[in-house]
Amino acid sequence: MTRPFADELLDRLVRTYSAAREPERAVQAAAYMRDQFPFLGFSTATQRALGRTVVAGLPAPTEDELGTVALACWDLPEREYQYFACDWLRKHSAVPGPDFLATAGTLITTKSWWDTVDALATRFVGGLVMRHPRLRTEMDAWAGDDNLWLVRTAILHQLHYGRETDTDRLFGYCTRQAAHRDFFVRKAIGWALRHYARTDPDAVRGYLSHHRDILSPLSLREAKKHL
Repeated sequence: MTRPFADELLDRLVRTYSAAREPERAVQAAAYMRDQFPFLGFSTATQRALGRTVVAGLPAPTEDELGTVALACWDLPEREYQYFACDWLRKHSAVPGPDFLATAGTLITTKSWWDTVDALATRFVGGLVMRHPRLRTEMDAWAGDDNLWLVRTAILHQLHYGRETDTDRLFGYCTRQAAHRDFFVRKAIGWALRHYARTDPDAVRGYLSHHRDILSPLSLREAKKHL
């Protein structure tokens, strides 16, 4: 009997990553991330090279396999496994349908920090929403959620849309959360506006001019960096 795809991949992943552990670097990496997560300790370049070795010769995953592997990586303790999942989801971002947003939401709200949330928001959720426009209403809901990481994802999901950006939503989300008390939401507002300014600087200038009284100093400072 053929071994299930997810089991084969995860077995390869754990064996390959565990063998490359670098304890001294792991301590440093954990400290950099405020000791929220344990690390294996190898560099991003090494992690991605090892990841390519892990998937060599394996077929493309189905949507179910994509979700199974991603969730299993989130259950593993070391942070590099979550990084693998983020990279793998990005590589196969065209596979899942709109229902996969629920899985993405689980990943975003579990073991949450900027390193995985931003990768998922800008390189996976954004593409999912673009391919399945009905998910825009889900982004509207996330933009007002109590979970700050869902809010951050909603604000950032259009980061690479360029001229396809829905400015009503981008500016609307920023206005809706302008008074948010959390650093990561305020930073996201500034980042999203700064990035869109590459596409339409006049629109961002106009938005900042009309909303400077409600935006935080952090959001304003970030948004105006290249204007």
